[in-house]
Amino acid sequence: GDSGSKARSCAEVRQLYGAKGFSLSGVPQAEISGEHLRICPQGYTCCTSEMEENFANKSRSEFEAMMKEAGRSVQAILTAQHRSFDSYFQDLLNKSEKALYDAFPSMYGELYTQNVKVFKDLYGELRRYYRSSNINLEEALNEFWTRLLERLFKLLNPQYHITDEYLDCMVKHAEQHRPFGEVPRDLKVKATRAFIAARSYAQGFLVGSDVVRKVSQVSLSHECTRAIMKLMYCPHCRGMSSVKPCNNYCLNVVKGCLANQADLSTEWKYLMDSLIGVADRIDGPYNVDTVIGTIHMRIAEAISNLQENKDSITSKVFQGCGNPKISTKGSSGEDKKRRGKVTLEAKSSAQALEMLVLDAKGNLTALKTYWITLPSSLCSKKVMASSASDDKCWNGMTKGSYLPEVMGDGLANQINNPEVEVDITKPDMTIRQQIMQLKIMTNRLGNANIGNDVDFQDTSDDMSGSGSGDSCPDDVCGKRLSKSPSTRQPETHAIPKQSGHGVHGASSRSLPSASLLLLLSVIALWR
Repeated sequence: GDSGSKARSCAEVRQLYGAKGFSLSGVPQAEISGEHLRICPQGYTCCTSEMEENFANKSRSEFEAMMKEAGRSVQAILTAQHRSFDSYFQDLLNKSEKALYDAFPSMYGELYTQNVKVFKDLYGELRRYYRSSNINLEEALNEFWTRLLERLFKLLNPQYHITDEYLDCMVKHAEQHRPFGEVPRDLKVKATRAFIAARSYAQGFLVGSDVVRKVSQVSLSHECTRAIMKLMYCPHCRGMSSVKPCNNYCLNVVKGCLANQADLSTEWKYLMDSLIGVADRIDGPYNVDTVIGTIHMRIAEAISNLQENKDSITSKVFQGCGNPKISTKGSSGEDKKRRGKVTLEAKSSAQALEMLVLDAKGNLTALKTYWITLPSSLCSKKVMASSASDDKCWNGMTKGSYLPEVMGDGLANQINNPEVEVDITKPDMTIRQQIMQLKIMTNRLGNANIGNDVDFQDTSDDMSGSGSGDSCPDDVCGKRLSKSPSTRQPETHAIPKQSGHGVHGASSRSLPSASLLLLLSVIALWR
């Protein structure tokens, strides 16, 4: 230790100890023999057994607070990205719905006013699907067009008494002749791809944030607590309050303490890459801004097609279903026709989407290495370790240089960690579960990247998510995925269970592979 009266005085330790909220009663004024110490080197010391224990508990709580603070900054970034995109997407849908309500009364008269609920129900289903309700989007769109056709056929043929049975027959015959033109088929393809990508993208941010939150709450092991104490407070006990910990020494301690957390890195990077890939789709080939922002225009186009082909469609329906009875009411159909020419416009927000995606990609790229750079970040910014070349730093025993090599990242690389005793055969189960959640979400995004649907838990109350399958590091994260992905509707990041249907009728045949993956993962953890 340092020579002279300063080394023998415990004034600095007393000041620190009091500042941490502890009583100075029993705190030595000068160094005492350290045979009683269990963590710090047993030379001359300013710490009693009680002080060592208090400092150990303090170091534990402070380090856990550092972890949570670092995690909160990542959570804030991901949550902000979700909020920005969610606000943009909801606004896009709201504007389309409002434009429909504003324009359709003057365009279609009773064709609209008597069928308002049909349009409201459509937008309601679209919103529920985006919020991750268990809704089959393809079926919802098909149902909309069927209901609309039934309503409009009756209104366009008011002179006939058309029963429900006749409508069933009419739908079967009319659909063969595409009464709405190519709009339903085209909109179904484009809208489903856009919605699948949008909701998977939004959910990905929330899952990432939730994983960070849960991992940040994992408690430190007993061995880690001892190592953190030795790193942060033992130099004070030795009368070396001004000596900073050696950087490599700090890295070995933190890497040992966060060995399990570092194992998140591979799947975390895959998730970030998958979010970037879907972001490119949203602002690229899936053209979310145009597709979602013009839904009302496509519906207007479809209604116009029906009006223009009314006589032809009616004739073909009568041929297939017979002539319905003449209605005794005999109402006029003038008010049911288009009242006037109204130009529908879609206000583009493509530039806003481009900026959103650009900002998100920048943040996601920066977060890719979060878990493996966390030790160096904590050592430099929180522990305030000395520079790597410093030979007058705290090395765990005294002031000098630190000779051991720095360990690699992850649990397996800590087998020879000189500072923290790590049992590499017992991975932390909470973190293993979160690794699985990252794989699941990456698989969802991979499916979204190629236009395949997956089911989500309703997020109106719980904004967590999960799914099934392996991670996929490829740029197009779905090359090795089945065309009918398995689906899940679990509790918050719990082991998945089956639910629902997807846009393409997610096949139950692929479910056993996901179950097998989970089973093998659990077996591997306990071997």
